[in-house]
Amino acid sequence: MNGAAYVKKTILLILGTALLLAAPAILPLYWIMITTEVLIMGLFAMGFNLLLGYTGLLSFGQAGFFGVGAYTVALILSHGGTSVLLSLGAAVVVALITAVVIGYLCVRRDEIFFAMITLGFGMMLYTVAHNWVELTGGSDGLPLMMVPPLSFFGCEISLFDPVQMYRFVLVMVIIGIWILWRIVQSPFGLMLTAIRENRERLAFVGANVRQLRLAAFVIAGGVAGLAGGLFGLFNAMATPDIMHWSFSARPVLMTVLGGMGIFFGPMAGAAIYFGLEQMMTHLTQNWMIFLGLALIPVVIYFPKGILGSLVAWKKTVPQKRKKPLP
Repeated sequence: MNGAAYVKKTILLILGTALLLAAPAILPLYWIMITTEVLIMGLFAMGFNLLLGYTGLLSFGQAGFFGVGAYTVALILSHGGTSVLLSLGAAVVVALITAVVIGYLCVRRDEIFFAMITLGFGMMLYTVAHNWVELTGGSDGLPLMMVPPLSFFGCEISLFDPVQMYRFVLVMVIIGIWILWRIVQSPFGLMLTAIRENRERLAFVGANVRQLRLAAFVIAGGVAGLAGGLFGLFNAMATPDIMHWSFSARPVLMTVLGGMGIFFGPMAGAAIYFGLEQMMTHLTQNWMIFLGLALIPVVIYFPKGILGSLVAWKKTVPQKRKKPLP
């Protein structure tokens, strides 16, 4: 990346962050809550993009790690936990451990076999959450009756205030995005891209492809756990529905909508998904049918995703402007 492009991207990131910070003063409360959910699901999808977009692994079990994070936060805070940050840290750790165990078995297989194994393990986690009534509350879920306030320099911030919740989620999402960015830009991230392009060639030069894939799987699971913990705080409840395989389709759809392998593609896909959902729900009760109809042409005419197609188009514009040699 040349200096001018780096400066331009830095300016865009600063402007985007400033706009998000100023959102509570611009948007109505309803849209602040929608934006909070977009941020959480966007982080969830960006972690998934590390698997699908960069490593080339399609997982249908990410909702399991998302739910593990939500239940960890709910269990800790409903049993006397007094720190939101520590409960979120525990959510990430438990999700990481779960991802290590499941990933160790899943990364031995490729393509559709990998996808089906992750689907099976995800549904196992869903069944545990649904049937272990004494621990998880079963189908009724586990409500959070009390969320401890955040304390900074003697000042307490209540997360029951939607605006304060939005700001807290925004800060945590920015931290998660920064960690993912560092990973993607590191030599490890380049090796993940090499696995997607040609894993056999990478293995020939001495790389342990299975360990690299396991590391990517574990990181994606940890990010899903963080997003799930934030989602549990936002909804003040953890339910088994968020661990069902159908919920795992959300990060897949958001990643495809925004652009696989594009760093901010899944976040853009999350915004598009929720925007279409809100528009359709205001027009009809059968919004899921029309949402599907609206998504079909997007997927057909933007095969690289909307943000991915814009990036590809931007790269071709300078080439078209160049005059051919005489």
